[in-house]
Amino acid sequence: MKYDVIVIGAGAAGLQCAAVAGARNKSVLVIDHAKRPGKKILISGGGRCNFTNYYIEPDKYICKNPHFCKSALSQYTQWDFIALVEKYKIAYHEKTLGQLFCDDSAKEIVAMLVSECTNNKVQFQYEANITSLEKESDAHFRISTNKGEFTSASVVVASGGLSMPKLGATPFAYKLAEQFGLEVLPTRAGLVPFTLNPELKEPLAQISGVSMSVSISTPSNAFKEDMLITHRGLSGPAVLQISSYWEPGGDVLIDMFPNGDFQAELDQAIENQPNVQLKTFLSQHFAKRFVETFLQILSMENLLLKQLIHKQREYLVKNVHEWAVKPSGTEGYRTAEVTLGGVNTDQLSSKTMEVKSCPGLYFIGESVDVTGWLGGYNFQWAWSSGYCAGMNAG
Repeated sequence: MKYDVIVIGAGAAGLQCAAVAGARNKSVLVIDHAKRPGKKILISGGGRCNFTNYYIEPDKYICKNPHFCKSALSQYTQWDFIALVEKYKIAYHEKTLGQLFCDDSAKEIVAMLVSECTNNKVQFQYEANITSLEKESDAHFRISTNKGEFTSASVVVASGGLSMPKLGATPFAYKLAEQFGLEVLPTRAGLVPFTLNPELKEPLAQISGVSMSVSISTPSNAFKEDMLITHRGLSGPAVLQISSYWEPGGDVLIDMFPNGDFQAELDQAIENQPNVQLKTFLSQHFAKRFVETFLQILSMENLLLKQLIHKQREYLVKNVHEWAVKPSGTEGYRTAEVTLGGVNTDQLSSKTMEVKSCPGLYFIGESVDVTGWLGGYNFQWAWSSGYCAGMNAG
């Protein structure tokens, strides 16, 4: 079978690309090894799909070339996708920090994208495993699968990264890129919980479930959101965000009193409540379960406030505002929301996502070295990069 465009991957970027190419009257085939489309969309945002963000900006993306994502994000914006959601009468709401979620279910987003494809005569081939992909001439590519052979003028690779292998993630995009002589930048898990060494993991595991608002930072970035203590380590939005900027072996600094001056609070308490125990004072500001464990970690006694010497006060204040934690690692691709690294963007056109050295071949979405923040940024990259390839392929 011959098509104008074959899209590999029926995820967010692939469905968007196929719908856009189909709307240009191109004959389009989407190939996927799964049984159905949009698996990652369906589980995102707790099943409600954080489909974009009001505040999409290029500086919210990590890429070796920080300018690369600008063109795609300006060609197809968050407002364009919101308009599509509204056209399908999908109810949505803003959660926090501009993050937009479906009121009901992520299934609505998948149904919308599939409708856009079927309305534009896009064809689907599920449970198709690709055995070879070759460029046979300037005019076409040949793809061999367990479901037959297909040829096309253009191939768009939208098969994603390595995150969440249980949903079918594979290194297909990277292997194909290397087959065509492209550089693949080192990959690692992003937007992922931290694991801890036993001396910190064991006491914190006893209080798993405790959540608090923090500011967490590396030398290059800081995020102010919630942190969750788990039986494996640290999670929550603040931790997921900073994980993309953390360098293995380095510390993260956690400010557990991000909206105030803890030194001033302590000084005032010593003056007004000198006979109150340290644990009682700290429990006015933090969860009681956390306070006991935190003092244990700091090796501090539960003294009366008036008994604290200057050095102890300094030590406590420093750790409340700058608790230095050295993660042992992350939970890896198993729970990571995205993959950092990927196909080097220097080899792609930022306007069309086409491979400069191989006309007709495109890479979009998570397979590319563009990784957004938590909060709808990665879906917007899927919509935007998918649109650019869909407008130019075939």
